[in-house]
Amino acid sequence: MTVTTVMRRTSTASPAGRGGTPALVVVAHGSRDPRALSTVRALLDRVRALRPGLPVHLGHIELNAPLLPDTLAAVGDGAAVLVPLLLTRGHHVRRDIPEAAAACPARTRVAAPLGPHPLLVDALHDRLLEAGWPAGAGPDHAVVLASAGSRAPDSRADTARTAALLAARLGVPVHPAYASAASPTVPEAVRTLTARGHRRVAVASCFTAPGRFATECAAAAPWLASAPLGTHPAMARLLLHRYDEARAAEAGTPEARALARA
Repeated sequence: MTVTTVMRRTSTASPAGRGGTPALVVVAHGSRDPRALSTVRALLDRVRALRPGLPVHLGHIELNAPLLPDTLAAVGDGAAVLVPLLLTRGHHVRRDIPEAAAACPARTRVAAPLGPHPLLVDALHDRLLEAGWPAGAGPDHAVVLASAGSRAPDSRADTARTAALLAARLGVPVHPAYASAASPTVPEAVRTLTARGHRRVAVASCFTAPGRFATECAAAAPWLASAPLGTHPAMARLLLHRYDEARAAEAGTPEARALARA
């Protein structure tokens, strides 16, 4: 996974954390749906409970306060690791977040997005089970993995990899689909799987929080649709994993190599 380091001035009396521990800045996209902000805040509370004493902050790319530049300004000249609450290597991960990091006074590192990763698949699998996915799914079952979508080839490759991991977990076909900017759409993917003889097609919501895309994709499900990933415990663990991975990569330790393979 790619991580980006932005070197700026540092302070020995860093407000980022005790003993100079870099702050964790979770970077969410932002949404007009008020459920999204409350969900993200609850997820950060889970992260804080898992790692007491770690400074954890929230910054948004757009639509919600605090915006990422304001969060980074509050961190000051301390150190911070920016972990995208995003699931693929799209434009925000490649451009927007590193540019915001470069413009701030802190010494920052931008971690990899959350997907693909086995912990993400844990959350997707559990959400499907909660929605009614049967333990003994057969050859007439299949899943559409509904994602936000991006024009970036790396983003589509990440979604395809997550779909492959979920298919291996479920033992049924999992077809990637997108809410915008890429094809196929969820209805198109449903039709493809139905034409192949799959009578029970579920939609797995590969979204971090409720919002317009998640709602529209769920509405296209012919059978059942899982809830967004939200505050699933695996999501909190994955945020911390990406934080630790980025810190280890900066240190160049054997742990970095082990985390990179995880």
